[in-house]
Amino acid sequence: MKKVLLVLAVLLLALVVVACGGNKAASDTTSSGTEASEPLTIGFIYIGTTTDGGYTQAQHEGTVALQEHFGDKVNCIWKEEVDDTNKQATTDAALEMIDQGAKVIIGTSYGFMDALDELANNPDYAEVDFLHFSGNKMNDTNFGNYFGAMEEPRYLSGIVAGSMTKSNKLGYVAAFPYTEVQIGINAFTLGAQSVNPDVEVKVVYINSWYDPANEKAAAESLLDAGCDIITQHADTTGPQLAAAAAGKYCIGYNLDNSAVEGLDKAFLTAPVWHHEVFLIPTVQAILDGTWKPESYYGTMKDGYIGLAPLTANVPDEVKAKVEEVQQKIEAGEFPIFVGPIKDNTGAEKVPEGTTLDRAGIWSIDYLVQGASE
Repeated sequence: MKKVLLVLAVLLLALVVVACGGNKAASDTTSSGTEASEPLTIGFIYIGTTTDGGYTQAQHEGTVALQEHFGDKVNCIWKEEVDDTNKQATTDAALEMIDQGAKVIIGTSYGFMDALDELANNPDYAEVDFLHFSGNKMNDTNFGNYFGAMEEPRYLSGIVAGSMTKSNKLGYVAAFPYTEVQIGINAFTLGAQSVNPDVEVKVVYINSWYDPANEKAAAESLLDAGCDIITQHADTTGPQLAAAAAGKYCIGYNLDNSAVEGLDKAFLTAPVWHHEVFLIPTVQAILDGTWKPESYYGTMKDGYIGLAPLTANVPDEVKAKVEEVQQKIEAGEFPIFVGPIKDNTGAEKVPEGTTLDRAGIWSIDYLVQGASE
């Protein structure tokens, strides 16, 4: 009997060992399968530096948030200071990152559009997905674009400036006389005029998206012309710092720069981007294999764009007015471009009772009455 029990014990022990060994093998297979799946490499092309205090830094903060969200499922790489007026430089930057394994290429400045369009439609790169910020080109297979209704927070920032100016002269440092920029100038001007019909907006174009020295010099010229609040559609903190140095107020762009040294008494607010609001669900769709190219246009309601918190430099009654209008914008009850709207020659551009849709907004090629170069 003892021998029978001993045999049974040995057999039972053997079965336990085999069973444990089987579980370990299955576990190893799962583990090795996970380790074998490589992260999705995403390449970003930047016009400036990731610490420029403005446009590229805002883009990069979206990239960082994307990386943090997905962890080891994605691998974000980037190339800084790519000249967006040089098509070959854009192409080279994209191909360099594709050679590093990038399966998604994202160009973050308007001037990168044509190079990415050519690559996306080249059969050699059919397996690479391309995204472009601020442009209008796309295809049905692997090339989409994205932007936001920045006219919404621009209008709100105009309310702040129009309420607080003493000279009734507002300065606007602008990149190019191009639709995207003119939309912002016009929205800002209309917002300012909504609370101060006497306000004038003086515009200086620097003919560059990213030129720290010229951005600052343009702001200084506007300050010399009597403008007491400076805003911008340019990439760096140059205009804001120029305003602060002159003892005047500033409204930034792209980032909340309220904590930047030297701006504590000058900074009011800024229209800002939250690029991760677009990037995270888009990359998730790419990972899932469900992504289809689109022309995305984010809003304040979506959270893709917004207005930086109004600082202590802004009076409470102005904050209350901005909050009132912001709530209406986010509820879809306050379109920005509603007629009658005239250009700065007095010609009617939007008849009374007409509201511009996205296509109408992106056909703007003029400055509204009250804004001038």
